[in-house]
Amino acid sequence: MFTGLIEQIGTVASIEDREFGHRLSIKCTGWDEVPCDGASMSISGCCLTVVQTQRKANSLILDFDVVPESFQCTTLGSIQKGDLVNLEQALQPNSKMGGHFVQGHIDCVESIIQIDTQDEGESRLHIGMQTVDVDTVVPKGSITIDGVSLTVASVSPESFEVVLIPTTLQETTLGHRKVGDVVNIETDILARTVVQMMRKSQ
Repeated sequence: MFTGLIEQIGTVASIEDREFGHRLSIKCTGWDEVPCDGASMSISGCCLTVVQTQRKANSLILDFDVVPESFQCTTLGSIQKGDLVNLEQALQPNSKMGGHFVQGHIDCVESIIQIDTQDEGESRLHIGMQTVDVDTVVPKGSITIDGVSLTVASVSPESFEVVLIPTTLQETTLGHRKVGDVVNIETDILARTVVQMMRKSQ
């Protein structure tokens, strides 16, 4: 379980084909508490397990094993060496609760269809709704984009809109996104649960 509050941006150090799928290595800076082998971590919204931690100079290399389905159903399938990813460690019993409850289970991927830059330094992203369950995306509700907890500003039949403040643009990979980029989407678990219950009761 995560909150969608990104702790740092990592860099893809390597991707290797393995018998089980792929070995993904992420370079990052130090943590107050270094992730241990077996720990869960959100990689741009995808919950993966740390299989090995390596110290190199002033940085850490975190290795993850990724099965083919994760590559097929998320943006990890198009990731390349040098790409930036959002990193968040799993919640701990003493963690501060911000953002919203995020599972790290990607619902779908969608494309950025428009970016509006405001004078105040914020940006408005318009995300397509080709595959997302539209009933789970509601104005003022929560949604996760590439692991970042955001609030839905508005919804239309073709897209939904989120507002990115300058801090979010600076501290996450969303500040590097452009029109046409594909992002990981996880809708709010509470919204999904309510929608499923309502549908089953009909």
